[in-house]
Amino acid sequence: MRLRLATALLTVFAASLSTLIGATAKPNIIYILADDLGFGELGCNGSDRFKTPNVDALAQGGVRFTRFYTAPLCGPSRSLILTGRYAFRTGAVSQDTCRNLVRSGEKAEQMIPTVLKQAGYATAMIGKWGQLSPSGNPAEWGFEHDFHFKASGMYWNSKAVKKMTEDGKVRGDPDTYVVDGKVVPVRDGEYIPDLMHRDAITWLQSHKDGPFFLYYSMSHVHGEILPTPDSAPSPAGENAAARLARHYDDNVIYMDKLVGKLTAELDRLKLRDNTLIVFMGDNGTAKAHAPVATIGGKRLDGEKGSMKEGGGLVPFIANWPGVTPAGKVNTNVADASDLLATFAEVAGVPLPTGRVIDGRSLVSQFKGDLKSPRSWAYCQLSNNYYLREAGWKLDQSGALYDMKDAPFKEVAVAADTKDEAAIAARQRLSAAMAGLNPAGGFKDEAGDGSGRSGNKEEKKKKKKASDAK
Repeated sequence: MRLRLATALLTVFAASLSTLIGATAKPNIIYILADDLGFGELGCNGSDRFKTPNVDALAQGGVRFTRFYTAPLCGPSRSLILTGRYAFRTGAVSQDTCRNLVRSGEKAEQMIPTVLKQAGYATAMIGKWGQLSPSGNPAEWGFEHDFHFKASGMYWNSKAVKKMTEDGKVRGDPDTYVVDGKVVPVRDGEYIPDLMHRDAITWLQSHKDGPFFLYYSMSHVHGEILPTPDSAPSPAGENAAARLARHYDDNVIYMDKLVGKLTAELDRLKLRDNTLIVFMGDNGTAKAHAPVATIGGKRLDGEKGSMKEGGGLVPFIANWPGVTPAGKVNTNVADASDLLATFAEVAGVPLPTGRVIDGRSLVSQFKGDLKSPRSWAYCQLSNNYYLREAGWKLDQSGALYDMKDAPFKEVAVAADTKDEAAIAARQRLSAAMAGLNPAGGFKDEAGDGSGRSGNKEEKKKKKKASDAK
């Protein structure tokens, strides 16, 4: 009798322990977003110039996507990433209109952290918040911890920047950052990406029991390009162009170094086996550096801010030990709206209701499945947009492009083509565009078409007046 009772109690205890372990074994999620890092700047994507061994290691142990798209500028891209909804639905069609995420004084959207908190995830945002600032700070969108700064490309304080730049001008506001609502000064000699990294490590250490979601929004490699702590002094006679090129290389290398340090800390904390890492670029390479971001000696067609391939095509890697097959290359089309749905499935929580969620979960593809729930990706900036299949592209004007030579070349298809494959592609994509109906949504009413600013001329006047003082 006692033996049976003891056995029964042991069974109940084991079941309870199993349930407890299962409840606390939800995968951790780290989402790393590099700034202005284009598709051609990773070694694993075939870069001719740039060496990125730590990011390459994530690809070697995971799944690397070769047709992953987002908006070609940082504000619309980040809005798309965090809400899982296309810009014509949210209003975030340009840098300035990201403020439309708040409408009639209320937050009209939900972001990833709010969704994941349903499953008990601790949430943190560390790094660039940028164009999302007019819609509120990270804490207002569900991040329990945040370290953020104004503007883009923040590296050193203004005192150091003045010495490092050719014109001695300071862009943005590099003298302070904000931690959980507290404004903190950047001291002399402090490198902001290192401050971000240390904050991320401290937060991970305090949340190692998980589950957690870390949105790590890096400074690198957005301009203004400045020396890193590892940059060598300028050699005698080095001109400005050579110095910029060398420092740009240094910034890519330092970005990769920080990724390596982060993964090493996960190993040290014994968190790596239960952590999904997703690495991505927020848009294409900046125009000044696009000519050297070549693959096989060829420049990508388009760059940051462009509606050509190099504007919206970005690096995308998922690494999840024991889940992602090592070294898998996925050629399916996907876009940044898919992240919210993906992370929701990983966490085991439902998607937000009462709204269209455009994304489709990538979890099955992370596991190696080559089937995809979508046949096209969508890209938009200002009032320009397109649908992208693996071999074809249709834009808002109805122009069709043959993409067999992408990302290096896109060829316009004549409207009266007799090519059966092109005719079929036009029919498919036209039907999909009609069903999506971007023209019926938000528009960039005040913008100049670039997606960069709705009051560009006014800002130029203010800058000119400021420079004259």
